[in-house]
Amino acid sequence: MELKKNPKANVGRNSSLYFAVGLNVMLLLTYLGLEHKTYETEATKIDILMLDNQIDEDIPITTIEFVPPPPPKATQARKDVVPEIITIVEDVEDIEESIIQSTEVGQDDIIDDREVGVEDVAVTEVEEDIEVPFAIIEKVPQFPGCTGNNSELRACFERKIQEHLQKHFRYPDPAVELDIQGRVFVFFLIDKNGLVTKIKSRGPDQLLETEAERIISLLPKMIPGRQRDRNVSVPYSIPINFKLQTQ
Repeated sequence: MELKKNPKANVGRNSSLYFAVGLNVMLLLTYLGLEHKTYETEATKIDILMLDNQIDEDIPITTIEFVPPPPPKATQARKDVVPEIITIVEDVEDIEESIIQSTEVGQDDIIDDREVGVEDVAVTEVEEDIEVPFAIIEKVPQFPGCTGNNSELRACFERKIQEHLQKHFRYPDPAVELDIQGRVFVFFLIDKNGLVTKIKSRGPDQLLETEAERIISLLPKMIPGRQRDRNVSVPYSIPINFKLQTQ
């Protein structure tokens, strides 16, 4: 029995070409299948019917007629109204014109030479307000109840100030609630009349500054400090420590 198949024929000679053509055909079919769109015909028909059955309504044009207001009625002249009588008065008074003379000095003006004596000049003595620091003043301000020489008066003054602070010290309630603490420096002036003036303070909070100024304002009147046998003003500063005690 003889074989009909040619043993020299190469069956797989064009297999790669056929594979490439088949792959392209499958990709084309897949793309057309994915991009193909369909629409529901029933919904399209319903939309067409609704558009056909729509009735166009005519909107009437509204015209606003403006009626002008009636003209004002003519007022009739009242019989009881007395007409105003205008009397013309002739101006018979002569008005004197005021002449303003110039105060500038010209070349032709004569300057009155006048000698002024020393006795004609009033001399006013102006008493200067001298401030002498507390540390170098000859005689410190005398706190009520203090006696002795200058060093004893100085020590007594400082002791009385501390006693005054302890006596009138009061911690502000809002500062206690807010836990506000710190040191306040108070500056004040004991003037030449012995009064405490020009109180200023600097501290961490306004509440503490106000309390410190209140304490200093309660200081009594003192005997003013003296420098070269005359009363002078003496500035003084003191720190007040506000501190809450922990229980």
